[in-house]
Amino acid sequence: MAPNINKPVPGAKEFYPLNEPSIGTTLSPETFPRNKNLPPLFTPLTIRGVTFPNRVFVSPMCQYSSDNGHATDWHLVHIGVHSRRYALTRHVAWSGGQGFASRGAGGIVMEATAVVPEGRISPEDAGLWTDSQIAPLRRVVDFVHSQTAKVGVQLAHAGRKASTLAPWVKSSADRTHRANTSTAFANEGGWPNNGTPSHIRDPCDGFFMGLWLFLGRTSSQSPKAMTEADMQRVIDAFAAATERALVAGFDFIQIHGAHGYLIHAFLSPISNTRSDDYGGQSFENRIRFPLRVVEAVREAWGDRPLFVRLSATDWVEGPEKDSEGRWLQWGVEQTILFTGELKKLGVDLIDVSSGGNWSAQKVVVGPGYQVPFAEAVKKAHPDIPVGAVGLITTPKQANDVLVEGKADIVSLARGILRDPHFVLRAADELGVAVRPAVQYERAWQTVLARL
Repeated sequence: MAPNINKPVPGAKEFYPLNEPSIGTTLSPETFPRNKNLPPLFTPLTIRGVTFPNRVFVSPMCQYSSDNGHATDWHLVHIGVHSRRYALTRHVAWSGGQGFASRGAGGIVMEATAVVPEGRISPEDAGLWTDSQIAPLRRVVDFVHSQTAKVGVQLAHAGRKASTLAPWVKSSADRTHRANTSTAFANEGGWPNNGTPSHIRDPCDGFFMGLWLFLGRTSSQSPKAMTEADMQRVIDAFAAATERALVAGFDFIQIHGAHGYLIHAFLSPISNTRSDDYGGQSFENRIRFPLRVVEAVREAWGDRPLFVRLSATDWVEGPEKDSEGRWLQWGVEQTILFTGELKKLGVDLIDVSSGGNWSAQKVVVGPGYQVPFAEAVKKAHPDIPVGAVGLITTPKQANDVLVEGKADIVSLARGILRDPHFVLRAADELGVAVRPAVQYERAWQTVLARL
């Protein structure tokens, strides 16, 4: 073979230049001496044989853009070749049309993907409840893999927060429209809400919005408490969706156990007032159904990376339990106990978020405001990787979380939407030489410059 060949990605359906080593991977310290002592943000992480090239992950972010649960070209664009965004750094505007798959993120988590139709947050949410939803996702996954990136899917059931309007349908950014409810009714593609541990309406009336701000409920939907047969159908649906995720080619799965959705609703004594073996004051009862879901997913997923996202607190004022030891809300103490149970089932990483289960929650928002929850879990369970989230917006801030041992990865959402180049910009600012996509090398000469 001629020596000067633009090598293709092996097995790709069309020609893509081969990126070798992988995008976002640090380059040889023999060639780039500054890489001899890497900051933690750029050290690889290997879980069950899957190596993530760095510790910056893209959080799952609902796009409200699926066609009856099926991924569309929007998802290919969003995950693979992101629309133009701008971020000002050092008085220079980084811009471009590149996406997460070609921007070097350590791992990408696709949005909350419902295991049953009634488990969607909105009528336009993603799903994996039927085989026809595999191929559109496989197309996205194949492209991500052609760019050497790792991608997972967040399997979810929205519970009592299902059947809501997309955020811009609820309230437009230009303030020209505001609905009087968050609920999507039948003539808007919605459905009756029947996925909840107890006969308690969703106090948040809808989707879990940025900064954990919630809108008031004026709808008439009333959820129906799940029977044991209902729970078993959902458990079976999680297992079936896991098998479809395997066919779609995902590298890892994240189970959504946060933000007031079904699993979190079972965990919290605020939303779970059942009197049977699946609820009430008993911590063991409230975790029973969530553990059965995790066990079913682990069995179907085999020896592959499995993550769980948790809300570490309901943000209700007052203590987690009273002076007599009765649990009053979900909090850090129970999150730590539950993490111990998840480890026994073979969960590989705990992604720690918070809130979403109580309309009167009092959240003090600021840079890294949720990191202390991840730190508490990490301190209690140093033997399992932990993810931190919550207004992590700068490379130094992200790296400091890891330097200080508060977490093992950081997950970005809105910050990386604004700046899909975050990983390469972080490498530039932290003095690390990493591999950009070969097509974009000329835009990142400072990242590749020899010292």
